[in-house]
Amino acid sequence: MGYKNLASCVADLERTGALVRINGELSADLEIGSIQRRVYLAGGPALLFTRVKGCSFPMLGNLFGTLERTRYIFRDTLKAVETLVQLKIDPRSALKDPASLLRAFPAALHLLPKQVGDGPILAHRTTLDKLPQLKSWPDDGGAFITLPQVYSESTVQPGVRHSNLGMYRVQISGGQYAQNAEVGLHYQIHRGIGFHHAEALEQGAPLRVNIFVGGAPAMTVAAVMPLPEGMPELSFAGLLSGHRMEMVQRPGELPIPAQADFCITGTIDPGKTLPEGPFGDHFGYYSLAHRFPVLKVEEVFHREGAIWPFTTVGRPPQEDTSFGAFIHELTGPLIPTVIPGVKAVHAVDAAGVHPLLLAMGSERYVPYGERRTPQELLTIANAVLGQGQLSLAKYLMIASHEDAPRLDIHDIPAFLGHVLERIDLRRDLHFQTATTMDTLDYSGSGLNSGSKVVFAAVGEKRRDLGVEIPPALRLPDGFSAPALCLPGVIAVKGPPCRVRKGEEDAQMESLCDTLNGVEGLARFPLIVVCDDSRFTAQTLNNFLWVTFTRSDPAADIYGVGASVRCKQWGCHGPLVIDARVKPHHAPPLIEDPAVERRVDALAAPGGPLHGLY
Repeated sequence: MGYKNLASCVADLERTGALVRINGELSADLEIGSIQRRVYLAGGPALLFTRVKGCSFPMLGNLFGTLERTRYIFRDTLKAVETLVQLKIDPRSALKDPASLLRAFPAALHLLPKQVGDGPILAHRTTLDKLPQLKSWPDDGGAFITLPQVYSESTVQPGVRHSNLGMYRVQISGGQYAQNAEVGLHYQIHRGIGFHHAEALEQGAPLRVNIFVGGAPAMTVAAVMPLPEGMPELSFAGLLSGHRMEMVQRPGELPIPAQADFCITGTIDPGKTLPEGPFGDHFGYYSLAHRFPVLKVEEVFHREGAIWPFTTVGRPPQEDTSFGAFIHELTGPLIPTVIPGVKAVHAVDAAGVHPLLLAMGSERYVPYGERRTPQELLTIANAVLGQGQLSLAKYLMIASHEDAPRLDIHDIPAFLGHVLERIDLRRDLHFQTATTMDTLDYSGSGLNSGSKVVFAAVGEKRRDLGVEIPPALRLPDGFSAPALCLPGVIAVKGPPCRVRKGEEDAQMESLCDTLNGVEGLARFPLIVVCDDSRFTAQTLNNFLWVTFTRSDPAADIYGVGASVRCKQWGCHGPLVIDARVKPHHAPPLIEDPAVERRVDALAAPGGPLHGLY
């Protein structure tokens, strides 16, 4: 069956050649993170760093670095998980394949955690400063736990049934935190721990929290699973691991996985917050320092032979990309059962996941008439934007399944082309303003604040998309270097943005006025203004990253021939997105040149990293 602890997983991966030990002394301050990112991009093995400078614990990186390796780790239980998912989608499938019930029922027995009196996790105690002090990017505000499993329970209804296990950022040093006594706990909106924290604040009581690191690999996956309300992550971990999760619970305290490698216990002080960050995040920028809850540390446990798993995040793709692909394999088929009418949803990793969401849905309202318009799609779009983490999307592009049943939602150029060929820019853009946004997204009006827009596309093609820059294209002063990103999409280099947050940009208005009536531009429904048009157009990932991480729909969408009718904004010419870096944006992640040169030397012939990437 599945691995009960991290050490058994490491031993198995090493035996099969999927893990490499790195025995030279390396620093957790930038060096190890740089190596992990490089090996990930090369599709390389898991990495066990056995000599971490100033620390006695080995560090494990790139464990989930390939989809194939992740499938291998959970090879014993994937079939059972898939069977349970299929039974949820179509209970009648058991009649077609009665043997599936034999696979499903034993797996279901693993959903209930098992309470035990003791476990390896309680063998030793340590302090925060003895843990690996991982710093991934030069301007990070301190050391962070990057694969934490943060456990909390409802203060109103305590117990596993109303628990939450989430992967929330944990800062263990730096800033204003009292050394070895406090850690910063950064959780984004729409997260389970937030509801527990709100309950505790209402009662004026401290919220007990345990932070697990390591243990069964299934625990790490469970902490990031978008599970339905009412299903504890500990239950899913048991299902995925192939055994009931053994939990040690001391009187008056929260349970701890018996097989965890580390556990930090403590309480969130209801009356205290401190600046957490900065931290290089998965958007490819720094999330800046903001006040977040503080965990008052009580004890730090670790097992004998404890291993510290970690990852580094940054501009996609990174290890969390493979994580996301695996989670989609497990949960993707369930989406139509949660949101009626949805056929498929794809959160685009290259755009930072939440900024851009693609969806296919049914359009069955009024199935007659000369010309179909988005109707059911708008109902579905509202449901999508009201669903858990999907609600953090800024740009939702939704198309009718009936128009192209074979369209692959993961073929991004084909999907964007399908939408741009069909969308009526005068009618099919639907904005939500002054609403919530991903905590890590700085393109909006403030922390957690911004806007959303739905692009809805139904019916026959309206236009053929251009594949050559129109010869008649002329740009106003300050704008230059038009470049083709995709059929129908042009990137234009704009002047540096000096406009403050919330102000209209006269230069963008001038651009739209100049483009009005340009011959051949009707075949280009989307123009992106950016700081470097050649970079933006160079690759699909560059286009997605620049366009959707550097713009807030309500503030940064303009249009040629724009007008408002019955409070419906639209334009008769191309849509123009201002994706330049703004004064209020967070800075992008840049590696330390000196560290990169050291890592280059380690990878030279004869070096300890030679051949890994």
